[in-house]
Amino acid sequence: MLTPYLPYPPASGGQIRSLNLLKYLSRKNKITLIALYKNQKEKSYAKFLETYCEKIYLCKRAEKPWQIKNILKSVFTPLPFLIVRNFSPEAKKTVENLLRTDFFDVIHAETFYIMPHIPQTEIPIFLLEQTIEYKVYQHFVNSLPPLFRYFFYFDILKLKFWERHYWKKAFSVGTVSETDRKLINKLESEINPVVIPNGAGDQLIAYKLSKKNLYKPTVLFVGNFAWLQNIEAANYLYHKIYPKLLAIKPAINVLIAGQRAMEKLSFSSGKNLHIVDIKNDDVNQVKKIYESSTIFIAPIFGPGGTRLKILAAMATGLPVVSTKIGITGLLVRDRYSVLIADSPAVFARKIQDLLADKKLFEKLQNNAYRLVNEVYNWKKIAQKLEVVYEGIKQHEHRH
Repeated sequence: MLTPYLPYPPASGGQIRSLNLLKYLSRKNKITLIALYKNQKEKSYAKFLETYCEKIYLCKRAEKPWQIKNILKSVFTPLPFLIVRNFSPEAKKTVENLLRTDFFDVIHAETFYIMPHIPQTEIPIFLLEQTIEYKVYQHFVNSLPPLFRYFFYFDILKLKFWERHYWKKAFSVGTVSETDRKLINKLESEINPVVIPNGAGDQLIAYKLSKKNLYKPTVLFVGNFAWLQNIEAANYLYHKIYPKLLAIKPAINVLIAGQRAMEKLSFSSGKNLHIVDIKNDDVNQVKKIYESSTIFIAPIFGPGGTRLKILAAMATGLPVVSTKIGITGLLVRDRYSVLIADSPAVFARKIQDLLADKKLFEKLQNNAYRLVNEVYNWKKIAQKLEVVYEGIKQHEHRH
């Protein structure tokens, strides 16, 4: 398995995903992990993965993406910035050496931009796309001033070309949602990806659903603020939804929590508003924040993947109010397992409805919690992935 990050601590969606897959796949499979890292502190986390992997190879990539050589290479070569910034000569050499000396049934690549490290090989590659990257970048570029868009639009064209190139190079492709599966199939009709969804971490799934205080509620948003989509969502919550919530319910608290929150957000704690930094490796703090909150809000407008933060809320018993884009790809229904809102006024009204209607509150709680346990469960997701691996192996043996 190749990952463009070390799958520990579980600080980002990708890390949470890879960590849980390793945990359950290791029960029946022998896994060699090649993971990229940025600094020495990250290397110290490798010990947390040793019980899941036969061998672990950590390979250095650039610590800071916006280096002159990275920028120049992305401007003057056909490669997009995302590939350039995540490329590790050490990883390429490591993979080449391993393929010469060891035998593997399958090479599992998490994200297309890890693929340039894999040489031409007879071993089948399973490429799992956590999101369709060019769509995510397109959303980001559209928010920039017109002056800056030209360079980035050119980079998006390159990104789309190479993303499609590596889909075709892989033996089999996977996505995390039906929405992404359809998009890949629309762009490359001969490719029909399998859906291997995200899940809720075991440590976040509540043993039983607890009663919530609907009279002094806390509305929660959690995100890793290294990602632009989470900053965009937090700004929307602060500037547009928060004032409306205070107007309708002065006792309400709004909590925005996540990695690098203090550093990346342009506003600070205020009346009934709390900004909390979460350390990368503090899973207990994350769990406490979810458990002490009342409602989860997801004002997400950027495309891509499925949102582990929403699955975590469902697992801990928080009713979710989200944009339609925020729950894209999840098997949820409006007013059954979530509430959908696409404007500040509707967000405020839906939150007010939840707090005033205990039956609706508990209905969403129970239905979402059941869905997490039945579908978005890492053990079942890993079993589905093992069926894919087995199919690849059988196909290879027939040929």
